[in-house]
Formats: sequence, C-alpha cells, structure tokens
Amino acid sequence: MKIGSKGIDVRTLQQRLNKAGANPQLIVDGLFGESTKAAVIAFQKSQGIIPIGIAGPRTQRALQGIVDPKHASQNDLQKAAEKLGVSLAVMATIAEVESIGEGFFGNTGKPIILFERHVFHERALASGLFDEAPELEHKYPNVCNPAPGGYAGGNAEYQRFKLACTLSSTTAKESCSWGMFQIMGYHWQILGYDSVDHFVAAMHESEANHIDAVVRFIKSQPEMHKALQQKEWSEFAYRYNGPAYHRNLYDVKLKRAYEECQEVFPELEHSGVEPAHDNGDEHEVMTVKANQKPASKRKSARNNRGKQS
Repeated sequence: MKIGSKGIDVRTLQQRLNKAGANPQLIVDGLFGESTKAAVIAFQKSQGIIPIGIAGPRTQRALQGIVDPKHASQNDLQKAAEKLGVSLAVMATIAEVESIGEGFFGNTGKPIILFERHVFHERALASGLFDEAPELEHKYPNVCNPAPGGYAGGNAEYQRFKLACTLSSTTAKESCSWGMFQIMGYHWQILGYDSVDHFVAAMHESEANHIDAVVRFIKSQPEMHKALQQKEWSEFAYRYNGPAYHRNLYDVKLKRAYEECQEVFPELEHSGVEPAHDNGDEHEVMTVKANQKPASKRKSARNNRGKQS
C-alpha cells in the first residue's frame, strides 16, 4: 500500500498504526494520503525498517509484532551508501525502485528467485551440456528453452529450479535472479564471490547480503557507479536495467523516488560525496571497462515484478 491506495486494507493499516502510537493519530478513512505515509515512515524508522513510506508485507507484519532477523535495516542501507560514496537518500532510491522490496518468501524463508529458462539454455549450450544430452531442450522445455517465459511465480519457481538442478546444479544457480535486487547468478564472478555456490549461500543468509551484492554489482561497473554518484538517472538506468530501461520509465521513477527520499533523509543529503575506500580485507570486485557494454543486473523478459516491501 502506498500514496493513493484506498479501501479496507488501508483502514486496517491506519488502525494498526494508531495502535502502534501514531502521532498524531490518524483518521481511519481508508485513504492512504500524506498523513498515513508520514505515520508509516515514522513506524518504519522505529522498527529499523528501510523507511520509504510504502506499507508492504514487512511493515504490516511488524505492525503485528512479527519480525524476521533476516530482514535488512536502515543501518544496512547506510553502510551500503558509505561503500558507494553516496547519500542515504540515493541508496534508499535504489532500494525503492530497483529492488522488489523483500528478499525472502514469507512462508518458506527461502530467497526470492526467478528462474530464466532462456538463460539456462544459453549457458547449457556454452558449457557443452547439450553434447551430453542433446534432447535437453525438447525433453525439458520449461527449464531449457531459447525463448523467455514459463514463469511459475512465487515459491513455484523453486520447482523449476530444482528440476534444472538435476540437469546441472551450477547452470541452474547461474540462471536464476536472486534476492531483493534480483541479480543474476551468473554475475557471481564479477561480484567477487568465490563461486556461484558462495553467491547463492550468501543470498540464503540475509537481506544485508542482498544489499551487499548490489553494492558489488554497481562497483564492478565504474560508469554505472559514476552515474549513481552524480545522480544521472537516465545513464544509471541504462547501465543498470539495460537499453530498454525507458520502456518501464526507470529513469523517471528514479528521479521521482529520489525527490521523495530527500524529504525522508534531508539532514543526510549533501553534494560532493566522495567514494568510500574499502578496507584491504574486503571482497575484490572485478570491474567492467568503460567501453564495454554494460552488464544489466538481469536477463529477463519479465520486468513488471510486484514490489513486496
């Protein structure tokens, strides 16, 4: 739920916010306006939830006293901002627009994934898997197919993933997008992980690791990193989301979200932020040369995933 939402769910949200101590108390009218957004942000701050003013499942669970230690906090976002040399408002913008809001399925505790059968097909070809099983594409079209699609959605994606693992565990893990930011598994090397297994294990541990992965991804591409630091939203969207970023108005969404996040974190927003220097014992991230084609975070034809924050 967010600005503009209305109905019985908003009424329930307002009642729970009032019970949690909203100050001033909200008028329970079922309309999500500025006062409800302010109360949501205040509650999120009090709970250590990233305060973006959207009342998704995490905020609603917290209003009912349910807290998951795997969830990311504002402190995790602040650490990420420092590593990238940007303000907290900028990092919150990335979390609002480029993440799906939550990194784990609430009913299973597993990291959210989306299995990409066309990526599996491409990587199976490259690895010689078809030499061992030439009938792969015809026998398992829902997990090995040159065309995107076949999405089951939600936890059902794990059924496709498990089937693909029986064919090649490594290729299956590389063919999924993982966690809050839905970063493809095949990026594990440029992100500085020892292996795709190391990357996947990190995705299972916490949303803090999901945020760390997106930090690694941005730092691996200097032009993307520079665009973020300079708040050049069109350039950042092109390098993060790929050449078709304008179809989903990612640049517009980033600009608008940044303006909103500046209101939430005004005291922390300033110009001339310098990149933070990593300690020598931190992970080593491979960088992509400036003249190389940007490596977008995902390789999917399915972009309109629902936000779950």
